[in-house]
Amino acid sequence: MKPIKSQFLGAFALMLAAVSAPSYADWAQSIYPNYTPPRPASGQVQAQNPPAFTWSKYPYDPSLYVVKIMSGTTVVGTYTVSRSFYLPEAPLPTGTYTWQVTPAGTLSTGAPAPTAWSDPRTFTVDATATMFIVPSDASLAGTIQARARPRQLPSNFTPVSGWSTGMHTDRDAALSSLQTEVTGRITSLATLSDSLWPLVISSPLTSAMVAQQNDVRTQIGLASRQLEASALLYRLTGNTTYLNEAFRRGDELTKLSPLGPTSYTNQDQATRQITLALLKAYDFLKPEIEAADAATPTLQRKLNWMNAVNARMVDIYGDLARNSFRLDQAPYDSHGSTLLGYAAAISTLALGEPNMPNAMTWFTGSFRAYVNWVSIWAGPEGGFADGTAYGQYSLDYSLQLWQPLKQATGIDLFSKPWSLGLSKFFMHFQPPGAPGHVFGDEHDVLTQPTLMKAFASRFSTPYAAWYVSRLSGSTENAVTLLEAEYPLPVTKATSMAAPPNGALYPSIGWAAMLSDINNTNRTAVYFKSSPYGSYNHSHLDQNSLVIDSGGKRLLTEAGYSDYYYSPLAVSWFRTTKAKNAITFDGGVGQVANSDGWRNLLNNGKITAFSTSSTLDYVEGDATAAYNDTLATSPVLSQAVRKVWYLRDQDVVLVVDKLNAPLPHTYEWNLHSMYSTASATAGTSSFTTSGLKVRINNEGRTLCLNSLSTDVALQPRTGAPSKTGITENHMAYTKLAPATAGEFIVVASVGCRNTSATISTTSSGRTVTLVSTSPTGAVLSRDILIGN
Repeated sequence: MKPIKSQFLGAFALMLAAVSAPSYADWAQSIYPNYTPPRPASGQVQAQNPPAFTWSKYPYDPSLYVVKIMSGTTVVGTYTVSRSFYLPEAPLPTGTYTWQVTPAGTLSTGAPAPTAWSDPRTFTVDATATMFIVPSDASLAGTIQARARPRQLPSNFTPVSGWSTGMHTDRDAALSSLQTEVTGRITSLATLSDSLWPLVISSPLTSAMVAQQNDVRTQIGLASRQLEASALLYRLTGNTTYLNEAFRRGDELTKLSPLGPTSYTNQDQATRQITLALLKAYDFLKPEIEAADAATPTLQRKLNWMNAVNARMVDIYGDLARNSFRLDQAPYDSHGSTLLGYAAAISTLALGEPNMPNAMTWFTGSFRAYVNWVSIWAGPEGGFADGTAYGQYSLDYSLQLWQPLKQATGIDLFSKPWSLGLSKFFMHFQPPGAPGHVFGDEHDVLTQPTLMKAFASRFSTPYAAWYVSRLSGSTENAVTLLEAEYPLPVTKATSMAAPPNGALYPSIGWAAMLSDINNTNRTAVYFKSSPYGSYNHSHLDQNSLVIDSGGKRLLTEAGYSDYYYSPLAVSWFRTTKAKNAITFDGGVGQVANSDGWRNLLNNGKITAFSTSSTLDYVEGDATAAYNDTLATSPVLSQAVRKVWYLRDQDVVLVVDKLNAPLPHTYEWNLHSMYSTASATAGTSSFTTSGLKVRINNEGRTLCLNSLSTDVALQPRTGAPSKTGITENHMAYTKLAPATAGEFIVVASVGCRNTSATISTTSSGRTVTLVSTSPTGAVLSRDILIGN
């Protein structure tokens, strides 16, 4: 992310005032969209009790802040903190409150901080809020150090020799699988050394550099897993083969230079993985490591391992702490926010070790900040703005980090409202039998239901029980399962229920409309118009659609990425023309800014949503996504899409309204794909007739028809498809340039007989849809689409 230059401040502030003025003009609400917003926002009912407080930093970085919470005119309390967030140590009684914050102490200039109270913001805590209590850092540190090692394992952890019949039934398969994996890799896994990666990483990255970085990540991932798995198996079985393998792999990782190809600068993911794996293994094997050192004083394994951790934490913690803890002010950093979780887990396992004197500094600098946020990619209702692929990766990190944190600290991050909402989010956007990911980077990679099932199994809700039962064919990562509490929380659910068929995740601007979430033959209609814009791993896809049927993708997002922000990704994969969305003038789409933070302003928003047993409706406004925020006039003055899903008819109606100061030729893009390997003879992805399109993906069909007659149906050319995939691209294109444009498209899932007519009444235009339902009944519905 590029630094913000102060000379742009005045002009940018005026621009923001014109297009997206915040509700409060005080200092706690930064004009920069990538800076921390004040939370609780005014008027919010809190999902968590006590609420998490955040605000943008006061200029010149004061050394302290004072937070004031009031109930009416009564001051509930004032709290002095050294960072720009506050997580209370006790819940608040139900009621309505206001809060303010002021700088205190001294500024970075050395001058005393002025008294400058932020505007008051009101919030409510009611009985529905989830309790999430985090004691003081000092209290937590005492709890952690009082835990016997391995402090990362449940207090009732039992070696295999003491397993009950139930544990054998539940975990024998995982144990056997992990033993086979570790034993095989004793001989097959390469011995690592810095010489394996000779390229010097520099900017700009070349494809060879990217390939080396990927190989570093892969090889370090395998070696780190082998270290942790071997140590765990020794703790479970007492077999010294695993102990010796853990010693060997740990020693090998310590010999990699923290300044070499696995350095934080070259491969931050490798550095964090090495550091955490060494501490996890040490936590498992501390008595054995110390005994071996005592028997052979020249060995110094413990010192070597601790020195390696210390050396790598210089870079890890140094990056997190720079600019007075940079993530406090600019949290929208996917690697940084994950790294904060790693630092919290590393410091938790390191506390109390004389060879790691900085562990308490690491802990106080990372733990509370991490649990205060956990994720900045959604609000408390859950979700993951960067897409389900990167959300899937976050599940993996969560299982690796949250389980040891829960056992060592007593703080259960699975109990945060956002965590529960994230699990529900996957139920809607990756329901059982889903054909692929949706929205964002790596939507083209394979889904991993294993991770979704494992994450959901950490909740004891009826929805979690349903999801886990429907993903029964997936086997969890043996390491996280064998480290988990027994029995898993999901087994304690008292009932099982599928989540609703329609759902909105407002903080990320995603809507799901499913025919029957409980049926793998379902139709799934996904819509996105996100306030996160195309920031980070999100794409230029506001007001875009994806449609699935029976586990096959019918309207798809096109393309693939060879690496993050590659030329292929920038020219095709991330663009609007590769989505089922609106472009104009030959594929011109939404704005991508070289200053990444500005992409948060080129965004969308959900302006309406409703759901019922027979009809779902969502409306998105993507106008801001098409306009450069620094331009003097907009390119488009309106880009609104309305989508109705007629659940009883299995029909989708889409209406787009476009306006602009100057004439444009508008385009309604649509894409399909199918696997070359699995396609039956004669399968054709696209067939067309007039303004009608038929999409066929291995017997699952979607027929689209334009009710707007001032369009032509034209083929489009995209980038080469991923190996083994065939893609087709088309667009309904307006016949002539105009300042205003409208598209009305009907999509019938299953291509059942559907007729659509438009009439004008005193209430406005109405589309009448008559179709044969999946059950064979003839159904009719009038949809008022406006003037």
